[in-house]
Amino acid sequence: MININLYIQVLKTISKMTKSLKILITGVAGFLGSHLAEKLANLGNDVVGIDNMQGGYADNVPKNIKFHKMDCCDLKKMNEIMKGIEVVYHCAATAHEGLSVFSPYEIGKNNYLASLSVFSAAVSKKVKRIIFCSSMARYGSQKYPFTEDMVPSPVDPYAISKVAAEQTLINLCELNKIEWVIAVPHNIIGPRQKYDDPFRNVVSIMLNRILQKKAPIIYGDGKQMRCFSFIDDCLFCLIPMKDQKSLNKQIINIGPDEEFVTINEVAAICSNITGSNLKPIYKPDRPKEVKHATCSADKARKLLNYKTTVDLKTGIQKTFDYIKGRGPKPFDYNIELEITNELTPDTWKNKEI
Repeated sequence: MININLYIQVLKTISKMTKSLKILITGVAGFLGSHLAEKLANLGNDVVGIDNMQGGYADNVPKNIKFHKMDCCDLKKMNEIMKGIEVVYHCAATAHEGLSVFSPYEIGKNNYLASLSVFSAAVSKKVKRIIFCSSMARYGSQKYPFTEDMVPSPVDPYAISKVAAEQTLINLCELNKIEWVIAVPHNIIGPRQKYDDPFRNVVSIMLNRILQKKAPIIYGDGKQMRCFSFIDDCLFCLIPMKDQKSLNKQIINIGPDEEFVTINEVAAICSNITGSNLKPIYKPDRPKEVKHATCSADKARKLLNYKTTVDLKTGIQKTFDYIKGRGPKPFDYNIELEITNELTPDTWKNKEI
């Protein structure tokens, strides 16, 4: 039997031996950024968070961090905030892959230009390491499962902006002798995810609609396949990236590769969990959507001892419990369509979601 007092003392000793870092996290009101900030602060790090509040919720921001409401594109403010920072996690993004085909300027600005601002300030203030949260979209329509040694092949403006940010990061860091890590999370689900966004987060959209007694919407035939990662499993990989020496200059996929499911199956799980008998509504395919996409997790298993601890059904259940607890919300069309034509989904043009 474990002596609990001794166990607590060991944890305290380890905490004292571990160097506290001053860490900046962008997108701290968002889904991933808020969880990451909370965990790192609880581990004794001095965490500073920024967010422009476009893609998150105010109550997501952890109470135990220093928070600044600002836009990543504001380079002057970014330089001020960056003073004394040792490690940067750049999580902020307008992660709207499908929408990027029809709002390329807004998505490109909030992904590529925002990243340039963060990287420029970080390099000028000589931070030790930058961790950039990229996207599985970097791989495009290549043969799956995607592996990190594949040459990126983006097929839409969102993916292009992510790959451009990756390349700029590596270029600046190599020149200025700054450590870098590129994390490639894919399809994360869980509590705190923005569920009133009509353009992204398929699981949360379905659950929010079902709670409003609306049927799930599926684009195409629903046979496109994905893997979904629960937030805790993603954090398990991200936290060591702050200072683990073996991770410097690594690109690492984060997410399960053993539960490859169709969107039809996701809709069925959502319906079963919520007790809904509403049949999905099928809409035409969205342009540029990759049919089958999943990443190999072999590298994460090797370098980070990664493993899936929360299966898909449990992850969707936890996401549902969160949304139900907060209450269903009408969808917020807060990003304007820049290109409206016969290719633009009617669900977006007519605000049908």
